[in-house]
Amino acid sequence: MQAQTMLNSQEEIMSRKKDMRAKAAKIKMRNLALQIIVFVAIFGSWEILSVKKIIDPFFFSSPYSILKQIVEWFISGTSQGPIYVHFVVTFEETIIAFIVGVLLGVIAGYALGRNDILSVIFGPYIQMLNALPRVVLAPIFIIWFGLGMPSKIALGVTLTFFIVFFNAFQGVREVDKNLLNNARLLGANKRQLAQHVILPSALTWILSSLHSSFGFALVGAVVGEFIGSTKGLGFLIAQAQGAFNTTGVFAGMVLLSVTALAANWAVSKLEKRFIAWRHIRQ
Repeated sequence: MQAQTMLNSQEEIMSRKKDMRAKAAKIKMRNLALQIIVFVAIFGSWEILSVKKIIDPFFFSSPYSILKQIVEWFISGTSQGPIYVHFVVTFEETIIAFIVGVLLGVIAGYALGRNDILSVIFGPYIQMLNALPRVVLAPIFIIWFGLGMPSKIALGVTLTFFIVFFNAFQGVREVDKNLLNNARLLGANKRQLAQHVILPSALTWILSSLHSSFGFALVGAVVGEFIGSTKGLGFLIAQAQGAFNTTGVFAGMVLLSVTALAANWAVSKLEKRFIAWRHIRQ
């Protein structure tokens, strides 16, 4: 009798899980359908208005012309070389700036979050630099590092660093004091405290900054290319703007948007892995 009850209970749990998965799948399909409807409505209206000359195609182009321009770039290349070269340059600049900015932000945030003296000394300077519009540093970096990749990476790092720093700093400061004291009573040293208590506790704060920080790394790379470069998607957009080629400008923006979406997906996967790691560590 007891075995039968347990079996029925397990079957009920499995049935509930199955219903929950089915409900989640339906919600996902509904959301996808709504996204597609909005996409078709926006770009369909844009195409119709452009074809009917209600909006001037010279200034606004059209989705079909933009798609045609992208396909032409991939098949025949651009006037400045193959499209994949520009794509790879921008993506490489963004990835390097993102990694360097995140590492520096986490290290600095941890150091100042754990050390009150460092926080007091360097805090005002960091606030001052954070208030400075970093985009104006692009010409300086170009003068210092040239038109190549280092100047774009430097600009991307300055845009990424502060987002990660403030999140890491706040995450370290928000660690439960009782948890730290208990770990010390158990004989944990500074390295063990950082590895097993502080960083896992601050990880939620750090991870929350990754999505926006990658976007800022991409902005830094593109703005740097736009101001002065010889390769990259920002360079293509600048060239299209100089030639009054609205379609080329929009085509470059579409490629940047696709890059950002792909990166956002990758960061989401990375976030899930780190969240799983945090639960294991705890």
